[in-house]
Amino acid sequence: MGMVYIVGAGPGDEELITVKGLKCIEKADVILYDRLINIDLLNYAKREARLISCGKLPNCHTMQQHTINYELVKYAKEGKIVTRLKGGDPFIFGRGAEEAAACQEGGIKFEIVPGITSGIAAAAYAGIPVTHRDYSSSFAVITGHKKEGEPDNIQWDSLSKSVDTLAIYMGMKNLNYISKQLIAHGKSKETPVALIHQGTTNQQLTVIGTLGTIFEKAVQGQVKNPSMIIVGEVVNLREKLNWFEENKECFKVGAL
Repeated sequence: MGMVYIVGAGPGDEELITVKGLKCIEKADVILYDRLINIDLLNYAKREARLISCGKLPNCHTMQQHTINYELVKYAKEGKIVTRLKGGDPFIFGRGAEEAAACQEGGIKFEIVPGITSGIAAAAYAGIPVTHRDYSSSFAVITGHKKEGEPDNIQWDSLSKSVDTLAIYMGMKNLNYISKQLIAHGKSKETPVALIHQGTTNQQLTVIGTLGTIFEKAVQGQVKNPSMIIVGEVVNLREKLNWFEENKECFKVGAL
């Protein structure tokens, strides 16, 4: 019987994968990888390793989740070491728990290898700490993804009034809705917001605005996913703490 490693590949920068995550790539017989991982990480795989793309474009999945679950169990039952390589951290909006459950139900040993999540890393590369002694003693990670017709189960009132910093994943499509909900539930429309596109990579660009202006700036700059949305006073620290040299061609967008 083989083994499955469910590995967080980190936020984009190849060097931000953990040592343990890299070892799981190096020893794998089969690697099932998502679209948002840094593809250069596959260079560390064995020459004979089987590399399987799971795709997962928005609203267009090359491989459905139930098929991914099946493949993990199938290859492990063949005695292979299987590495499931996922962007960010597998347990933060990554469906890693579903894949782990499939392994457990199939009688397969598995291990979770946490990864650095974009909500913290992209913000750090943009010069934005999600917590700060003077500005933020709390932060929350939130999904901004909601299919049409689905109920909105996000506790906007609590988030608006009780959390200092919000890190919102997969939210660009619903940015206008998110901004309006936060304002309607008590956040000032002057609350700083950062949009960080392709965080930690050499394509990174950051657009700064407020809850009242950020949607218009995103439209003008054509900012789309994959992007993190950071909301809170800590965004103002970017002016002092910005250290990462972003794509020069994108500066004109960030200045909108």
